[in-house]
Amino acid sequence: MRVIKFGGTSVGTHGSVRNIIAILKNKEHAGDTQAVVVSALSGVTDALIDIARKACAGDEGYKFAVEELCKRHYDVIAAFLSGKQLTEALLTIDKLWIDLKEILEAIAALGELSPRTLDMAMSFGERLSASLLTEVFAAHGICSTYVDARTLVKTDANFGAAHFLEKETFVNIQRHFSLRPNSVHVTTGFIGSTREGATTTLGRGGSDLSAAIFAAALDADAVEIWTDVDGILTADPRVVKTAFRIEEISYTEAMELSHFGAKVVYPPTMRPALIKGIPIRILNTFNLDSGGTWIRNNAKAGLYPIRGISSMNKVALVRVQGAGMVGVTGFSARLFGALARKKVNIVLITQSSSEYSICFAVLSEDIEDAEAAIKEEFAWEMGCGAIEPVETTRELAIIAVVGSQMRKMSGCSGKFFHALGRNGVNVIAIAQGSSELNISAVIAKQDETKALNAVHEAFFLSGARSVNLFLVGVGLIGGTLLEQLATHRETLAAEHKIRVNLAGVADSKNMLLYAEGLDPSVVRSVLKGDVPVEAQATGAPFDIDVFIKLMKAMNLPNTAFCDCTASDTVASKYAAILKASIPVVTPNKRANTGSLEYYKEITGYARTRGIPYLYETTVCAGLPVISTLRDLFLSGDHVRRIEAVLSGTLSYIFNNFDGGKPFSTLVREARAKGYTEPDPRDDLNAMDAARKALALARECGIPLEFSAVSIEPILPASCFNAATIDAFFEELEKADAGFESRRVAAEAEGKALRYVAVIENNSANISIRAEGKDSPFRSLTDADNIVVITSDRYSTLPMVIKGPGAGAQVTAGGVFADIVRIAKTLV
Repeated sequence: MRVIKFGGTSVGTHGSVRNIIAILKNKEHAGDTQAVVVSALSGVTDALIDIARKACAGDEGYKFAVEELCKRHYDVIAAFLSGKQLTEALLTIDKLWIDLKEILEAIAALGELSPRTLDMAMSFGERLSASLLTEVFAAHGICSTYVDARTLVKTDANFGAAHFLEKETFVNIQRHFSLRPNSVHVTTGFIGSTREGATTTLGRGGSDLSAAIFAAALDADAVEIWTDVDGILTADPRVVKTAFRIEEISYTEAMELSHFGAKVVYPPTMRPALIKGIPIRILNTFNLDSGGTWIRNNAKAGLYPIRGISSMNKVALVRVQGAGMVGVTGFSARLFGALARKKVNIVLITQSSSEYSICFAVLSEDIEDAEAAIKEEFAWEMGCGAIEPVETTRELAIIAVVGSQMRKMSGCSGKFFHALGRNGVNVIAIAQGSSELNISAVIAKQDETKALNAVHEAFFLSGARSVNLFLVGVGLIGGTLLEQLATHRETLAAEHKIRVNLAGVADSKNMLLYAEGLDPSVVRSVLKGDVPVEAQATGAPFDIDVFIKLMKAMNLPNTAFCDCTASDTVASKYAAILKASIPVVTPNKRANTGSLEYYKEITGYARTRGIPYLYETTVCAGLPVISTLRDLFLSGDHVRRIEAVLSGTLSYIFNNFDGGKPFSTLVREARAKGYTEPDPRDDLNAMDAARKALALARECGIPLEFSAVSIEPILPASCFNAATIDAFFEELEKADAGFESRRVAAEAEGKALRYVAVIENNSANISIRAEGKDSPFRSLTDADNIVVITSDRYSTLPMVIKGPGAGAQVTAGGVFADIVRIAKTLV
């Protein structure tokens, strides 16, 4: 035999009532359901409270509100009944409306609304819903009896939150049900009465408590609570989109989750069922195919170390500390006794092992009462300095992970705090019970959503990782990255469990941000205005400071910033972004080759705080040069010398400068192939190669400024002084003879010219060198780059890294790989 409870949303519409009828008539419930406990129609209890207060205040508008409630209940009856059945049902309901109106008229006349009178007014919500549902059920072939729980559930006189009297209540229920064993008893939830017959309400979760009371009294096999969700979920689905249903959970786990904000069940309502060991099942009236969640004593172990994550905001922290607390017996009893007298509820407690301080969390609404209670109780100790002034911190939240499996698995605390720390969530206070059932952390209220998502992913999606990506720059490299992301992100998610969500993007004119994710295949067209923007997306003219501010304000877990520009302005923002615990990925070499001070600031902060700063593609595009150097240093090797061809443009020109064509002709070809900038002097001035050489020098620990890099000019000054590109080529043709003379001299020695960077002995220089046939630089083709590393381990035979050092596809691919590396750091 089972007891069923339907909440307000379950009886709030015609469709939901039809679902209830279907539930009661299906094979599982027909003949096995003795009690159906019902709440008031959705929103009716709050409406009755408002109506009573208006009546008390002399606001005649309460009469119109009553008529609106009447109409709503009549509409439900009329949707299911007709003829004589409808007439008889309306007579029953009309009597209740007359009683309610008389009570409200009395409230208006007296101008007084006591808790006792308010309980009477609120009781009409359940009495009306139970009355009309009894008639509806009977009309649809369900043998049903209306039960006014006030005749059975006896309580104390604590109006508004009455406590039921177990012995008398159980006897009344058992006697009543024994008289009609074959009927479905449609019972009012939430209400009871005193021994003297005064109507009371059972407080928050009262209808759930009513169901548990009836189940305990009748020794039911189970309690079913039908609501508007599929059961207890691993987290609040409104905040954590990946939350899923928990199939089974223990009473204690359910109570822990509920204590910290889970709204499905309220802990005190489970107590009668808990004492009797009666399982509770949470089900969805609007999704009859859902299996719901079982709450029972011996819940089977789940697949994960925790059952769920919960949180509560509107929390404040109170800290009491001072030397006068150390070793003083009874201090805690005085403290919490004083708070209890002020009816301040303590949500969380933590104390230092030195006994120097006690920290506890309360609801924000109780903070003034808590301060007053402490100051009053310890006035003398504070006056003499034994206890310091009370410290309070507001605008906080508590996040808790709950699960009995944690006591059997190591690393749960580490995973919890790593997920928070990795996302820049500062933990202000910590609490964990000796049962290891719950780990709680007090955090800033603004970080609640990010913390819930980060922790949920860490525990329930441990095989999967996500990155919320914010991209600035959608030109050649950034645009190619978007194409690669559009092409490969589904495969990345399916085969490697890595999800990249494009949460923000900007070009030089516009920016667009959307937490749910932008489509990388069309986002460039959206920025141009060619495609409509997502309705909920934030679009605005581009401003890097505003972009960063909005990125921070979105406060998404696992955020990463990607700079695919060549902008000094964007690069100057890396420090601020990293200090917000947001990783940075970039092919922009401006930050690493700017001032040495700034380079040390951003790389040092990233290293000491563990915030990824990945810039593999700043040197040699997708070739693994930076990561290889880093691995050598981490493994204890010492780099003695680096020789490299670092410019794809210069590599192409010198690789093909074999006497077949003049130097100027090769420059024209390189420009035609897109290897150079529109003005080739931007490449032939060797500034790009010099910056890459500086970057490698700094990676080797050589503290150089850019001005210290020695650069041999490739072109004569007349080329750089030319007013136009055409004039430049005219001057370059005049220099062909000088280039050819130098090439011939090298060829006479069996050598060829290459433009090579050398980093050693705390210096960096770039120059044109004549390389012999056995030189690795002679093996280069087209626009390849090459880096030759000589170290203690690679001394006899240096390490050679060679391949395409430029090009949108390889550079974007390297950036994409760095983004994936960030996802891997989330484990």
